[in-house]
Formats: sequence, C-alpha cells, structure tokens
Amino acid sequence: MKLDGNQASIREAIDAGLLAGAVTMVWQAGKVLQVNELGYRDVHAGLPMQRDTIFRIASMSKPVTVAAAMSMVEGGLLALTDPVARWLPELADVRVMADPSGPLESTVPLRRPITVDDLMTHRSGLAYAFSVGPPLSRGYGKLRFRQDQDSWLAELAKLPLAHQPGERLTYSHSTDVLGIALSRIEGKPLADVLDARILGPLGMSDTGFKVSVEGRRRAATMYQLDDNGRLRDDVMGPAPVTLPTFCTGGAGLWSTADDYLAFARMLLGGGVVDDVRVLSEESVRLMRSDRLTDQQKSYPFLGMPFWRGRGFGLNLSVVTDAAQSRQLYGPGGLGTFSWPGAYGTWWQADPSADLIMLYLIQNLPDLSSDAAAAAVAGNTSLAKLQAAQPRFVRRTYQALES
Repeated sequence: MKLDGNQASIREAIDAGLLAGAVTMVWQAGKVLQVNELGYRDVHAGLPMQRDTIFRIASMSKPVTVAAAMSMVEGGLLALTDPVARWLPELADVRVMADPSGPLESTVPLRRPITVDDLMTHRSGLAYAFSVGPPLSRGYGKLRFRQDQDSWLAELAKLPLAHQPGERLTYSHSTDVLGIALSRIEGKPLADVLDARILGPLGMSDTGFKVSVEGRRRAATMYQLDDNGRLRDDVMGPAPVTLPTFCTGGAGLWSTADDYLAFARMLLGGGVVDDVRVLSEESVRLMRSDRLTDQQKSYPFLGMPFWRGRGFGLNLSVVTDAAQSRQLYGPGGLGTFSWPGAYGTWWQADPSADLIMLYLIQNLPDLSSDAAAAAVAGNTSLAKLQAAQPRFVRRTYQALES
C-alpha cells in the first residue's frame, strides 16, 4: 500500500527503544485508509498495540469539553460573553499580578470579569505551572487534584491571575475551570455532561474519565525516557475503573483512535457525523475560527513561535496561512485544525483534503528546564522521538499526493 512508508519514523523510534508503541490512523473522504498498530501497549507483558487500545489523551480532552459547552450555548444555558463568576463566584474577586515575575502579594484588581470565551481561548489570566515563571509557577505546582472540584477551585482562586482577562493567551487550567462551570450549570458531574452531549451521541463508548474493567486490559501503559534515554514503564499506574474525585475537563479523558476519529469527523463535517447532528454549523464555525489578535500572536507560546501561520479558535489551533504554517508544523491546508495532548497524542483535520490523521502514543514528557536545554542542544535520542510524528504526517501527505 502506498501509505506504508509513513510508518518508518515510528518504527525507528520503537527499534531505538525510545517508544513502546503507537496506533495511527488515516481517514479520508469517508473511509479509513490505514491503521498502523506498531510496537507494544505493554512491553514487559508482551501486549501489542491494537486499534482498540485505550490512551490517556491529556489536552485532547479540551476540545471535547468545549464542544459540550457549545452544545449548552445552543440550548441557551450560557453565552460566550457571560461572566463565569455567575456560576463560579470563587473567581468574582480574583486579583491580577502587578508584575508577572513579581511577588504574589503585589496585585491589582480585575479590569473586567473573566468570561466563558476567556476560558475557551486561554485568555483568562489563569495558567499552568509550566506556562508561567516563578513565583506564580510555584503556586500552581502546589494545587492538589486529588480533591473534589469545589475544593480545587477554591485553592485556584487564591492565586492571582498572570495577566488581565482577554489581554493575551496563557495556556492554562481554563478548561478545567470551564468543566466545573458546566457541571454546576447542569447540576451533575462533568462526566455525565460529556456523555449526554458529546460522547453518547457520537458513540464514543471507550471515551471517558475512567475505563471499564475490560477496557483496563486494553489500556496503554505510560512510559517515560529516563536520564539515560531508556524507557521507564508504568510511571502513572493502571487505568482507573472508577471516576476520579475531580473529573478535569482539560486533561482527564481516555479514548481510542476510532472514538476520537468520530469526534474529529463531527467537527470536520460541520457538527454532523453519520447523519447525527451533535453541534450546529455555527458552533463548529466558532470553534474553528481564529480569535487571536496580531498582538496576542506576537507572544511566544510555551517558548515557541507557535502562531506563525496559525491562529486559535475555541481550543483548536487553526491554520490561517498554509505556507507559513508548513515551515514549522508540516503539511495542512488552510483551515486545518487540531489540538494535541501532552503524552504525545495528536490529531489533525484538514478540510482542504477531507483528511483526518491520528497519532497515539503514551510518553510522559519532562517539562523541566534541563529537558528543554537537552532539546535545544540537539539530544539525538529526544530528537528521534520528537521527529516520529511530523515525519509520519509529511510522509502521509506525500503518499496521498502521489
């Protein structure tokens, strides 16, 4: 098959001991053209990767939570312009750092309330521990997820914002906070909100904040590269078969290639997949439309010039200039949209080619400054692992274009 060459970079990473395994999928014009089941979901147990392997998808959870929110917007339960303090009073009087690198005690008041749109576009002023510098990063590092959502939000609200709402984009816990708002509006756990509005209608039976007992046997083990560039396994423990105390809308979902394909197809199809309408065309258009100003794109995103030829919709990156975007991120026509996950999971939908690609692995990243220095210095092991996914993408496009 002409697509078979797209596996090479992934096999190289597996053979080099940098990757346990991967599941990839190529879908175009209504058909699954290819599924690659490469390596192992558990190396020591000798369990191979399979099409139905279940993965932690980390930030690929974010667009799912936003889609559920847009379903609620359509139902009149909230609006993008609504202040979130209407449902999250903990954030009504949050303070803002006077200087992003200054003391936490030196703050100024909000110029305007945080809105739903701010949460969906990461312009709320909230952050992650890895997306801001000290001392604010240390405050975020102390947040405890093994508690209920209300207690967690109360802790979060004690921290000042990194900047004024709407001012710029800082990657953040915004989608976790959005999930809490959805849960409070509906009066039920976020897991139930997502099931009713997105996962159930799309038939995503293997997607959720927990897995079934049978699904645990299909779950991929999480790996991490140690200091010697070797894989260390089971760094996150087994998949949960009961719901966590706090279902995090920004990072907590498990899913499979086929399940996430259904979600991506829904967005590519303007809210419809297999004659089932999940969202309106307008909701999908909003999700897939760039909302950043030129000024906001001038700020580095996680240390990278991420917005070159790209914009950001409602938790989806969107290609606004295919030629410029291609230089950094490879092929993808105008309007191509995507959002990855921290554990190496990735997907992309390209309307110009009626094409969806998925790349699912389980590698826990090292977000330390030492790891960043190693990457800049050209650590060959790290470079080979990081090159696997973009080479898969480029070779897929090359095969399809030929």
